[in-house]
Amino acid sequence: MAAVAHGESTITGLLEGEDVLNTARAAKALGAGVERTGQGAWTVDGVGAGGFASPAGDLDFGNSGTGARLMMGLVAGHDVTARFVGDASLSSRPMERVLKPLREMGLRAKTAPGGRLPAVLTGGRLKAIRYAPPEASAQVKSAIMLAGLRADGVTVVEEKEATRDHTERMLRAFGVEVGVEARSEGGPVVSVRGGQALQAIRGASVAGDPSSAAFAIAMALISGEGEASVTGMLDNRTRTGFLDAAKEMGGVLRVEGDGQATGEETVRVIASASRLNGITLDPALVPSMIDELPIFAVLAAFADGKTKVTGAAELRVKESDRIKAICAMLAVNGVAVEELPDGFIVTGLGARGAPGGGLVEARHDHRIAMSALVMGSAAKAAVSVDDIAMIATSYPEFFDHMATLGADVEKA
Repeated sequence: MAAVAHGESTITGLLEGEDVLNTARAAKALGAGVERTGQGAWTVDGVGAGGFASPAGDLDFGNSGTGARLMMGLVAGHDVTARFVGDASLSSRPMERVLKPLREMGLRAKTAPGGRLPAVLTGGRLKAIRYAPPEASAQVKSAIMLAGLRADGVTVVEEKEATRDHTERMLRAFGVEVGVEARSEGGPVVSVRGGQALQAIRGASVAGDPSSAAFAIAMALISGEGEASVTGMLDNRTRTGFLDAAKEMGGVLRVEGDGQATGEETVRVIASASRLNGITLDPALVPSMIDELPIFAVLAAFADGKTKVTGAAELRVKESDRIKAICAMLAVNGVAVEELPDGFIVTGLGARGAPGGGLVEARHDHRIAMSALVMGSAAKAAVSVDDIAMIATSYPEFFDHMATLGADVEKA
């Protein structure tokens, strides 16, 4: 957003994972001034409304589905042509769910077979649309809204169910009016009027990532002793389903206010070793913890009784088929698990009951790799992962934080 704002934005607290860095490189390639000024500190000189220029080379988003899909929305409203590429995992993920509505608005796009990357996008003048995404996806909603900033008229997205609302909040922080109308059935109706210009923010701070925090919280819950705390974590109802689910299992969690960050509240979460019980997860919680379901499955392995997850078909099209990856991760470590079309059933073995000892195939998926390693911290035998390279895409400090919490990690 800073890349298309008028003026210079300064940002602190940025998570410098490869996903974010690849998105920063793409913004720079499109003409924005992007400079790192210190640890987690960046300055972005925005191009203003309509200021993007065609990049000299490919826009390589590596493993970042969020970076690629949101940038598609921004590029759509500019007179540029750009080729989007990514790594093997990202190139296997569906892009048509975003490109379909963007084409309706006026974007021209050619993709690899199956609507996948590489994709060549040519933007230009857009028209506003009213669109109801068939899947609950904050990325689809956000791409349409970002395109709507450059469209003639008012762009409206009717959500199937409520998804993450970071885009709405951040657009407001950059001075854009966003409409959000609640409905008695289904998710909210979100709207944005075209022609609005973003204004740069000085001193924008980034809240801590709940998806990253979930690993430390889970590690404390299954540890058998002690506690761990995470600070400055984003507190947003569209992202805190994992905390609600962990509490329902019997997890001992304390949550305290910890400030604000660019339109978002932040909290401190203290997690203590807990005796967990299996639950049937409310499908309504799934969108607010979709990325935390792999580590939630690890909690289920250390709970007493069965845990059932349904309504999570979206996991099939993440960095890997996460339903299959989760089930394989648990099974190879001696935990009984049943794969469902839209979820899984885990038969927990109680506190410190998971045998472990397995080699987990990460499948180019950072969350599977990290979840398996957290599982190993409390299993009877060490858990191994075949590849850890992709962990840096979202959580470059993961191993340092695990060591801080007492885990013994050996890199082969």
